[in-house]
Amino acid sequence: MRKLLLAGLAVGAGLALAAAGTSAYAQAPLKMGAGGPMTGPNAAFGAQIKTGVEQAVADINAAGGINGQKIELSIGDDASKPEQGKSAANKFISDGVKYVVGHFNSGVSIPTSTDYEESGVLQISPASTNPQFTERKMWNTFRTCGRDDQQGAVAGDYIVANFKDKKVAIVHDKTPYGKGLADETQKAMNKGGVKEVLYEGINPGEKDYSALVSKLKAAGVDLVYFGGLHPEAGLIVRQMRDQGLKSVLFSGDGITDKEFWSIAGPGAAGTLMTFGPDPRKNPAAKEVVDRFKAKGIDPEGYVLYSYAAVQIIKQAAEATKSTDPKKLADYMHSGATFQTVLGPLSFDKKGDITKKDYVVYIWKDGAYSEI
Repeated sequence: MRKLLLAGLAVGAGLALAAAGTSAYAQAPLKMGAGGPMTGPNAAFGAQIKTGVEQAVADINAAGGINGQKIELSIGDDASKPEQGKSAANKFISDGVKYVVGHFNSGVSIPTSTDYEESGVLQISPASTNPQFTERKMWNTFRTCGRDDQQGAVAGDYIVANFKDKKVAIVHDKTPYGKGLADETQKAMNKGGVKEVLYEGINPGEKDYSALVSKLKAAGVDLVYFGGLHPEAGLIVRQMRDQGLKSVLFSGDGITDKEFWSIAGPGAAGTLMTFGPDPRKNPAAKEVVDRFKAKGIDPEGYVLYSYAAVQIIKQAAEATKSTDPKKLADYMHSGATFQTVLGPLSFDKKGDITKKDYVVYIWKDGAYSEI
């Protein structure tokens, strides 16, 4: 009898331990990473990603997490450098991160995506627009933003419609993002009958672009299309004005931060820019935008694109009742619709959003507004 009782106690203890282990496992945190340039010249954009992801994680955790599990967030700094991006990616991987929102630069997102793919990590970039990010048909790459071939087409068509008889220069920063966007814009405007009078590449990070400005001035350029980011765009505008050149600058989503105006100065008034419809004005984002504003934060640029990426991960996990990144990716590729702060979103088989909408903005008094 005593043996039977001891055996029963042993079995009971084993079941209790197993149940406790299962409960502990169910409550283990889901590890997520936010990757971007947290330092360096593009740190403003890294801050946008970090701000958006942190708020989304806080909101989801406050509501009970994902399938009962809280999200544990790690931040990775790539400083806009591919090699540092790969180091940040490998740190995420070694720490057990299974979902990454990032990176910002296409030149970082593309090389890190192969590390993530091999390690079973789902990657959603809120900002990388180079087509090659998703054209490689990897299972793990998605983006909540559009693509440069879409953005460039809108910019090129705008130039054809409004600068048909003007002198246009194409300038880019030699990066996958900047050159890619400039080339797509060039392709679209050439197709519409506008041929550039100058095509130049610059080295990002320099402080003196006076030689470029002299070339633009000599060519009598009316419009400068720039493929690149706000630090260089701001300096080019400032130095154009210093030399008395009144050409309009036209750029892409790489200048969607107030730092552009701070660098360029009031001479940036009239600068044109392509970006998606302002998500801050989307009715689906009102509650979240109000939450940001209550904290004194303007969710400009890619803040809400980053927030949406976390919402998508949550909804995919709940729909599949799984936390397996590959199962989530399969569901995301299925055409399912996600309700986000950007409005309803769905993905195609490549991982691109099916909603294609870029619009043209104009800068004035330190802010940009849709034309």
